[in-house]
Amino acid sequence: MSRRCELTGKGPMTGNNVSHANNKTKRRFLPNLQDVTLQSDILGRSFKFRVSSAALRTVDHRGGLDQFMAKAKDIELSADALKVKKDILKAQASA
Repeated sequence: MSRRCELTGKGPMTGNNVSHANNKTKRRFLPNLQDVTLQSDILGRSFKFRVSSAALRTVDHRGGLDQFMAKAKDIELSADALKVKKDILKAQASA
């Protein structure tokens, strides 16, 4: 399972541990990923995603999964999230 957010594409970053003696060693900064179930109002069903806590706040801020997917860039979304986005846009167009 990759350490990448399915909605924003946020992944691990690299940096240094710096000791009191100013010794530097490589380290990784991992995103805070959570397994969540998000509800789509238009499709009337729920979807399981592995998202960062920042993405979860953004989904809540924009008013839900449907509004988030409407503004999300395709390149940032995972393959599963891209399928959900296409289904949501198709349902919005027919409604």
